[in-house]
Amino acid sequence: MFDKLFEARQKAEEIKKRLDQITVVGEAEGGSIKVTATANKEVTEVSIDPALLSAADKEQMEELLVVAINHAMRQAENVAQTEMQAATKDMLGGLGGLFGQ
Repeated sequence: MFDKLFEARQKAEEIKKRLDQITVVGEAEGGSIKVTATANKEVTEVSIDPALLSAADKEQMEELLVVAINHAMRQAENVAQTEMQAATKDMLGGLGGLFGQ
């Protein structure tokens, strides 16, 4: 049983590493603002089109950044859930032997 727990912990670490390698992008204003993040929800880059930067006021820019960040975070969450569901399915299949299945 401890082997299965150790295996589950290793699998969780593998998933975290894999999520660190997956990139998601959130956009606002037709791509004028792009926020890049990992599937572990770590923002790695923010890109703002210079034309928007010169045309938008502070409040508009802040609102658009929030939209882009939230979009990227939703995508990251979806990817993470998909990865976790797949891993859980694999682990539960492996745990079936513990219960005589």
